[in-house]
This record gives sequence, C-alpha cells and structure tokens, in this order.
Amino acid sequence: MNSFRHRHRCVFRVFRLPALALLITAAGCSSADDSASAAVPSPDPKVAELCRNLDKVLPATVDGERREDPEPASALTAGWGSPAIILRCGVPQPPKMIDPKVADGRDPDAVPGGVNGVDWLMESRDGGGHVFTTANREAYVEVRVPEGPDGSGVLIDLAPAVKKAIPQGIAS
Repeated sequence: MNSFRHRHRCVFRVFRLPALALLITAAGCSSADDSASAAVPSPDPKVAELCRNLDKVLPATVDGERREDPEPASALTAGWGSPAIILRCGVPQPPKMIDPKVADGRDPDAVPGGVNGVDWLMESRDGGGHVFTTANREAYVEVRVPEGPDGSGVLIDLAPAVKKAIPQGIAS
C-alpha cells in the first residue's frame, strides 16, 4: 500500500508542476500588455466638448500607422502604431509657448511653426522624439511622436481633423 501512495503522490506532483507552470505562463501572457498608456487630461467642459468632437474626426491612420488608442480609454486621447504616436486633447499650455527665447528662435529645444494651417510648438523630448502642441486654437492638442519619424507626416495627417474640430482662437 505504501508504494501505491508513493506513486499517487508522484503522479500528483507531475501533474501539479505543469499546471503551475501553465498558470504562471498564462498569467505572464495576460499581464504582458504592450499597448500604450497616456494620462487623460482634465480640461474645462467647453474644451472637453471640443476634444470629443476632435476624437470623432481623427483619421484611422497617421503617418502610415493604424489607430490603436492608449489606456485608459478616453475621447481625450488617441494613439497610432507602436511605439505609439500619442495625441492628448485639452492639455495645459506648455510653458515654452510663452517663453520669449522660443519666439526669438533662441531655444534649440523648442521651435514654433505651422503645418497645413495649424500652428504648432515643437519641443524635443528627453530620450528622443518630439512633442508638438497646437497654438492659436481654442484647445491645446499635444502630439507625442517617438524617436524616428520627423513628425511632418504625423502633423500633415492630423491637421484636417484639428482644423475641423478645434476653432482658431485662444485656449482658456
């Protein structure tokens, strides 16, 4: 009888180990999520409505990348590709937007410019890539472009939606 109990325990251990390994593997796979994340802005109600309107007209592809929105899901954020191009609508005004050195062209890390009727402030990001923020619109729209693309294709693709949903003016 002792040999039966011993074999029974061995069989239990043999089945238990693969089950445990399978559980760990499954848990690892389910928690390994390579989707992007983005902090959701909290603008006033008027700006939030403009941002919801922007979300409705954003393109399905930007710079050849398919739309894959970041977590948590929000009408104030959008994303394309991997590594993700991230759009956040209703962000605060960036401090460099009112920096006289930027306006005078004396800041090598921030440059104002325009693409297809939309004015942008371009800032270099630590670790590469750029952050573009709309200027002269009733809501600030921020677009983070990872290192690699120069950003012009991204801004060209986003300009029609920004012009349609975010009127020219001064953001509050």
